[in-house]
Amino acid sequence: MTAIASLSKFVTAASVPSEALDVAQGAFLDTVGVTLAGSVEPAARAMQKVAVSQAGAGSCHIFGTDLSANAGWAALANGTAAHALDYDDMCFVSLAHPSAPLVSALLALGEQTSASGKNILEAYVIGFEIEAVLGRLMNPKHYQNGWHCTSTIGTIGAAAACACLLELDASTTANCLAIAASEASGLKENFGTMTKPLHVGLAAQNAVHAALFAQAGLTASDRALDGPQGFLIAMNSEHLDCGNAFDTLTQRWEILETGITVKLYPSCAATHPALDAVLDLRRQNQLTPELIESVEIEVDTVTPNLLIYDHPQTGLEGKFSMPFCVAAALVDGGVGLETFESRVHDPRIRELLPRVAMRANPDIGQGAPALTQAQVTLRLRDGCVLSQRANGARGYPEHPASAAELEKKFTTCARRAISSTAASAALGHLRVLESLSDVHELTKHLVPS
Repeated sequence: MTAIASLSKFVTAASVPSEALDVAQGAFLDTVGVTLAGSVEPAARAMQKVAVSQAGAGSCHIFGTDLSANAGWAALANGTAAHALDYDDMCFVSLAHPSAPLVSALLALGEQTSASGKNILEAYVIGFEIEAVLGRLMNPKHYQNGWHCTSTIGTIGAAAACACLLELDASTTANCLAIAASEASGLKENFGTMTKPLHVGLAAQNAVHAALFAQAGLTASDRALDGPQGFLIAMNSEHLDCGNAFDTLTQRWEILETGITVKLYPSCAATHPALDAVLDLRRQNQLTPELIESVEIEVDTVTPNLLIYDHPQTGLEGKFSMPFCVAAALVDGGVGLETFESRVHDPRIRELLPRVAMRANPDIGQGAPALTQAQVTLRLRDGCVLSQRANGARGYPEHPASAAELEKKFTTCARRAISSTAASAALGHLRVLESLSDVHELTKHLVPS
């Protein structure tokens, strides 16, 4: 059986456990919030303008605005907004941001088809599992060779979710996945620019289009994933022989066993373990920047491939700078949305910046998922040395964010684009998304009132 045939069988036949729907519902709450927050960002504004100029008004909302478009262009606009702040969730199996493309594609297609909340959540879980199994097969080599998994693996996962939502049969689903394999792209060289969130928008749009193209009768190769010139070979997969890689589908559910990492800082996830440790040390020792001689952050060998800016000049670059994030945390006592909007050139942060160094240590992260480990060492001017080892961060599955933290994050994010009344109504519907008979009950509240 080809890889696409195996995945198509799962998409069309799997029965999603109810516990997985609960996790997915939390992912929607978080992702809708960061989408609203990101909808006012320059990258999102640019895509909203293009979407309306190219598609005109349609049946699907562009969240945080009074604009609308067809499903494909709405998915692109909302997907770009979902990732514009790099505040959306993570999965350390796929090495991707799973929810941004999945939620953006499914809400757009769900609006077009008036889908129920439960059907959308089931489709989300199917897409998440496809991403995870491909992540296990392809990473870390795929990621380390420059591919952005959120837009490569994410395109295929989101396409699977869209096929599930449209209830395509196995043959049509296979074509959908094969089409998506040809659409998938995204280069890490564009990290720290507005094109990184565009990757998510394109993944969501391509997923919607792949499903609609297949539904309309477009065909594609059933070896598009594992053929001699297929996705795995072309995109530097760690493993080229699928073997029994897909046998675990339905036997175990990655969304339950590994879970989803919620971001409590709006920066690259690779900064989060170190930020937790730095903030703990700052609080425990009542540190001020003037007391600090130097800071050393030891990380795994994957992290430097992401955090590529030692001296960021923009907020977007700051999100991918360990020295900036750590310096800002030490100066301000926290890292939030405002850190990357108004603090990049703050004199106190810039003065501390050269004293923060990051280096890879091959011994860091052995036996643990990439990007989850760090060793922080602070040397003070009085000769004292403080250190802390970070194993994950707050918001990770092992240290999950509380319901109160999630709802506070949602409200803070949503209020950047919609009224407090609309944000409260949206939050209420997101809490019970599974019970909604039509997703429009939610989406009508995701626009300015």
